[in-house]
Amino acid sequence: MDEGQNKGRLASWMTKENLKIFGIVNLGTLLLSVGVYFFKFPNHFTTGGVSGISIILGKFFPNISSATFVAAINIILLILGFLFIGRSFGILTAYCSLMYSLETWLFEWLFPMDAPFTDQPLLELCFAIFLPAVGSALLFNYNASSGGTDIVAMILKKYSSIGDIGKALMISDSLIAVSSCFIFGMQVGMFSLLGLFLKSFVVDSVVENINLCKCFFIITTKPDEINDYVIHKLHHSSTILHATGGYSHTEEKVVMVACRRREAVWLRQVSKRIDPHSFMLITNSSEIIGKGFLAV
Repeated sequence: MDEGQNKGRLASWMTKENLKIFGIVNLGTLLLSVGVYFFKFPNHFTTGGVSGISIILGKFFPNISSATFVAAINIILLILGFLFIGRSFGILTAYCSLMYSLETWLFEWLFPMDAPFTDQPLLELCFAIFLPAVGSALLFNYNASSGGTDIVAMILKKYSSIGDIGKALMISDSLIAVSSCFIFGMQVGMFSLLGLFLKSFVVDSVVENINLCKCFFIITTKPDEINDYVIHKLHHSSTILHATGGYSHTEEKVVMVACRRREAVWLRQVSKRIDPHSFMLITNSSEIIGKGFLAV
């Protein structure tokens, strides 16, 4: 392959959208690493997953750090993922898993932590849950993950008849969190269990807010003017429905539009300016699939 072909492939990959995805994925991995190393590890919050297993192993093998265990387990799981799942395993997941392992190891080398930042475990738990949750949500938004137990889930899904793998992983994470009650004491164990149950809610909430859009149903007598604004200013399309007023029995039109949150403010103002008597229903939606929104 000559130099021209290599440059062409590089140029085709380095698009604005791909660079954006690369930057967001790296930000998500960094937030995950910061939350795990600076807040989970010093407080021994074992909220499941690879980090939880690593904290427990670090207790039994004090000469080996938790960050080293994270790297070792992730590498083993990555190898298993490629062996059992193959190329469909996902380049982004492999990259994020390696970066997560590398960053926790670098933090350990650059900023050794002998104790938590504060003597407030509840405050530390908030950061231990929120930072990794935001990081994981950013990764999930681009069909990536930090590997770990997600790889186990993918292997089980392909080769086993387990019906609900998510529930099986939740049970295993719960067992890891419960075990911390006996290894690190009841207080740490209770904080770990609390963190485990909060984690899924925070991740779901962040994912929904990242993709949150607005759906408009505008009942108006001036649909063409509103549609013109949607097409030429917001660069979206709309669906115009025929409707009849239940009380007035007059013929009207309903303009159905999906748009982003910042665009919703403009559309609401312009619609009222075009037709002051328009009636609008505005709802939230975190999953709009199609051109201009999420890919299928």
